[in-house]
Amino acid sequence: MTEYDSPWKEALDVYFEAFVAFFFPAAHADIDWSRGYEPLDKELQKIAPQAETGRRTVDKLMKVWRRDGKEEWVLIHGEVQSQQDPEFPVRMYTYNYRLFDRYNRNVVSLAVLGDDQRGWRPERFGRSLWGCTVDFRFPVVKLLDHADRVEELERDPNPFAAIVLTHLKTLETRQDPESRRAWKVRLIKGLYERGLGREDIRQLFRLIDWMMDLPEDLNEQFWLEIEKLEEERTMPYITSVERLGRKKGLLNGIGVSLKIKFGDEACMLVDELRNIEDNELLAKVLESIPTAQSVDQLREIVSAADRRQE
Repeated sequence: MTEYDSPWKEALDVYFEAFVAFFFPAAHADIDWSRGYEPLDKELQKIAPQAETGRRTVDKLMKVWRRDGKEEWVLIHGEVQSQQDPEFPVRMYTYNYRLFDRYNRNVVSLAVLGDDQRGWRPERFGRSLWGCTVDFRFPVVKLLDHADRVEELERDPNPFAAIVLTHLKTLETRQDPESRRAWKVRLIKGLYERGLGREDIRQLFRLIDWMMDLPEDLNEQFWLEIEKLEEERTMPYITSVERLGRKKGLLNGIGVSLKIKFGDEACMLVDELRNIEDNELLAKVLESIPTAQSVDQLREIVSAADRRQE
């Protein structure tokens, strides 16, 4: 199942200023970024309605300072909503007034909608009775509005341009894993072409890889293409952690395939393969399982590789 929420949470942690600059430039221009910003997510959890505590969300609360020369700090409540939710407007209002009640400070609520329905654009909560009126409005950005700006997003040096394009292409390729693989490779190549530094490439690679999940066979093809790309550019930015993640995925895939083909006892081979550092050899073992006549035939693939290295 495609994961949107966790990558977005981390993206906001790492690239909060870039997030505000990309989606809400007027707010960005009025914030004194030289003073930094302070995450207050634990405080946000304290004011969340009790019924919401188990809800999966991407909520962020940040304390920032304005540029107007005053010693004034304000709160930004940002939420990324990837599914339609009829309760979304009232939740935005509830968080806003509870934060104001707690801090007695300006609270700015900002929303990003990452669902696949163009017509769903909640941007206000209101009610009125006997002349008593509440009319709460908040800025909303719809990611689908960027769907026709692919080339522009690919050129934009703001890290959030890459994150937005990743989200859009993940939505677009839900039923087309081969297209997703092609786009995933294209997005990673684009990181090198944006003029980003090593750390940004590593961070964004991890977020793209996290969001754009692939079936095991296509994931292996993707990794081969990325390793070829790094060799061509002599820029091995993918860390050992990611490579270990790939090894773990290969071993899991081998274990599942062995169990299906040969039964539970065949899974002992996985333990024998754990010390192998050559991911391409592990990939070859995985690819050979469907046609292998026995587990010993798979062991021979490993032994043959060892003999070639001697």
